[in-house]
Amino acid sequence: MEAATPVPGDSDLRHWIGRTETRTDVVTPTPIAALAATLDDTRPPPRPGDAVPPLWHWLYFLPLSPLAEAGPDGHPARGGFLPPVPLPRRMWAGSRIEFHRPLKVGESMSRVSTIADVSTKEGRAGPLVFVVVRHTIADATGPVINEEHDIVYRENPRPGSAGAPGVPPANGEALWSRSIVPTPVLLFRYSALTFNSHRIHYDQPYATQAEGYPGLVVHGPLIATLLLDLLARNLPQASVVRFMFRAVSPLFDRAPFTVCGRPAADARSVRLWARNAHAGLAMDAEATLG
Repeated sequence: MEAATPVPGDSDLRHWIGRTETRTDVVTPTPIAALAATLDDTRPPPRPGDAVPPLWHWLYFLPLSPLAEAGPDGHPARGGFLPPVPLPRRMWAGSRIEFHRPLKVGESMSRVSTIADVSTKEGRAGPLVFVVVRHTIADATGPVINEEHDIVYRENPRPGSAGAPGVPPANGEALWSRSIVPTPVLLFRYSALTFNSHRIHYDQPYATQAEGYPGLVVHGPLIATLLLDLLARNLPQASVVRFMFRAVSPLFDRAPFTVCGRPAADARSVRLWARNAHAGLAMDAEATLG
């Protein structure tokens, strides 16, 4: 029987709370044009002063760690800014984001990241570690975006285990929907644009044999981006002031999935969700409009 991964005590990991990291970047146009092409978005090429679409700030402040520091999964070695959690699976579980005003192409910006919380618990499949990172992005005149990013670490499935719990159904009638085919090319492009070297997104033998997934894993932030892209296609003049999403179950390159949306009756918010090919819920989200 494979031994469980020892996890540091909660108090040891909580020493990372309060640690900060500051990065600077410039809103260059090429990543925006490249993501638009990847999403089959026909917008004109970005020009200086154009607004950056919500969530496309994830194209900047990239984790430019040296290749020599990459671990077996492709992520940078544990430790440094993030706590050194030894559990092998690391997932983006969700975010809560406030948009004060759009970033603009050509602007210089800074991002201050802070470890806001670290907690451990015992799940059905073993130990879990939750890390909350708070990001504040600012330009020359002040804060532009505030974000809380939830990261969860867990064990790989144990041989003979029952696997992940059942996927809940994606309830709700969609007013808008769009089918997405998660090809390896789409996943590779998004990995490249975000400098995400996690091998579960582009290395199928690793994803299936080392981490036990049935195929390549669709990035959580890509799904979230596609949800807001659906909103923009149907409400092109809408201004998103808050967005929150929660990853419920993974999506893979083995089948198409659908992004769905339905505005609230008061037109002040939009419920958004992604469902898999079997109508199971993959991601649940809500956008608040200004």
